[in-house]
Amino acid sequence: MVYGFLITLISGCSSDYVPKPRGFFRIELPEREYRVLDSIFPYTFEYPVYARISNDQNSPDQPYWINVDFPSFKARVHLSYKEVNNDLGVFVEDSHSLVMKHIPKASAIEEIRIDDEINDIHGIVYDIRGTGAASPYQFYITDSTHHFLRGALYFNTLPNNDSLAPVIEFIKLDIMHMLETTRWQ
Repeated sequence: MVYGFLITLISGCSSDYVPKPRGFFRIELPEREYRVLDSIFPYTFEYPVYARISNDQNSPDQPYWINVDFPSFKARVHLSYKEVNNDLGVFVEDSHSLVMKHIPKASAIEEIRIDDEINDIHGIVYDIRGTGAASPYQFYITDSTHHFLRGALYFNTLPNNDSLAPVIEFIKLDIMHMLETTRWQ
């Protein structure tokens, strides 16, 4: 009986062990649907129904600064608005400086130009690639004379943009929809 057990044990363990690759949780992406930001703000846009708008609690003196929160993804698009008063160059340079702070962690920064002559929307989207970039997507838009709106995507987790890639790509499309539907008031 002991010999039978040993023979079974030895013959059953003849194959080499192959470790399974590390997996990540399945991410359920919602169906895209949008609603209009209906407010007294100097701007309006369409944002996803699965997102929530909240005031920026860190800047109570800035009434037009808001957050577009994506609770199911632990993500936030922070929007800051400034009225242009012959200081557009300062705002553009500040936006550029905030993007350049990501250079140590970024593997690439792609600039995507926005020029919507019909709605007087001009700006740049910064697609920041790299596993440790704190904000993988930033942008600014302006009409060059009155309005300046800057945005940045953040996650409430340690940056690991490899595992967040599907969510980042999903939210990028929502941000682009927000930019395409932005209108100055």
